[in-house]
Amino acid sequence: MVLGIQIAGALFGVFMMYYTFLKYKRKEFGSGEYLLWMVLWIMFIAISLFPNWLNPIVSTLSFARTFDLLVTVGFLFVIGLTFYTYTIVNRSRKQVEDVVRQIAMGKKKP
Repeated sequence: MVLGIQIAGALFGVFMMYYTFLKYKRKEFGSGEYLLWMVLWIMFIAISLFPNWLNPIVSTLSFARTFDLLVTVGFLFVIGLTFYTYTIVNRSRKQVEDVVRQIAMGKKKP
């Protein structure tokens, strides 16, 4: 039996597939990015509608419920994404700092 949250997850996945398609049509995504995101959204919809597919992983990793696995994976993803964003921002900050320093020293014209 499909629960309301499963339907909401599937609808969210369909909306995100449409949004990804719009980004591709506006040339904001390349073909590779488009394909990657579409595969991810299809997997998201499939897991939303059929969470029992994850039962072998849940039992292997000794989680009590599928939801526990999904929450753990979500936290790990957010932590990894935060670290990645931090490194990108830090690199950009250093580059801006170098450009400002060069302009201030008169070595580079704006």
